Amino acid sequence: MTNLSAASAGPLRPRTLGLVAIALLLDGVASLRMADWSHQWLPLPASAAAPYVDDLFALETGIGTFIFLGCVSVIGWTLLFNRAPKYDMDDGDPIEGNLRLEITWTILPLVIVMLIAWHAIRVSDTLATLGGKVRVTGTAEAMALANSGAESSRSVAAGSFGPIEVIGRQWSWEFVYPNGVRSTELHLPLNLRSSFHLIATDVIHGFFIPAFRLKQDMIPGSVIDYSLIPTRVGRYRLRDSMFSGGYFSSNQTDVVVESEADFQHWLEQAARQPLKPGYNEARRLYEKRLAEGDRGWATVPPAPPPLVHVSTNPAAVHVS
Repeated sequence: MTNLSAASAGPLRPRTLGLVAIALLLDGVASLRMADWSHQWLPLPASAAAPYVDDLFALETGIGTFIFLGCVSVIGWTLLFNRAPKYDMDDGDPIEGNLRLEITWTILPLVIVMLIAWHAIRVSDTLATLGGKVRVTGTAEAMALANSGAESSRSVAAGSFGPIEVIGRQWSWEFVYPNGVRSTELHLPLNLRSSFHLIATDVIHGFFIPAFRLKQDMIPGSVIDYSLIPTRVGRYRLRDSMFSGGYFSSNQTDVVVESEADFQHWLEQAARQPLKPGYNEARRLYEKRLAEGDRGWATVPPAPPPLVHVSTNPAAVHVS
């Protein structure tokens, strides 16, 4: 055991150092390649936030790949070249810990995690999507704000469109525009910051548009300011990212990004439409359940479909 300890404590041979250097180089190349590939795993980017979020994801993927491949390589090398003989049943040598090594593997992860956190904070500050939050006494006060439309006292930044009131329920989305237009699909002008007031009327909902790389929880009793800048024309999907009950998976709708001229035309056309119940997939599923005998686990009845000028088209094809 003494000879083994002395040998392990001696300087590394040039050949060993060379192998370690080659392994680190290959690990680095593979990690950079994986970081580059990671951009292809994500939905189509369609907002000003997407490049920053995608680059942060690629950075974390690259670092994770480097650590993973490094650990797997050491394990593989040990299994192939340093394993015990076939019939060796002895215990391993009781070698004491290496203080310098323990300090190194404690400090390095700390530094890596802190650097990632620092970069993530910079990205969040750059996006500047989240504004203030105002407490309300309940659903009635929150809905009064939504119903006020253009008369809302809460201002938006110059050069922005809005505020658009985003109302999340079990299980439907409703959007109220400054001119009073209501819809169950969200229309946004291209390359213009759109401001929102996020309102949840019952439980926590998640305002999540994968193509925009943005997500914000909507908390009952709070009206939350939020904003984003769409950068690509198309039809995208808005999903409820928080579990909110039996039909939460159907709490989806479309986000339509169009030129500013087309958007204004849509607003004018929508304002002339009569109010009607919006399409509600949860309500359809619940009525089907009742028709089949209301069997299975008990569930909360969906809220009545909102009355809107424009309802979402369930047959429309969205990009992502």
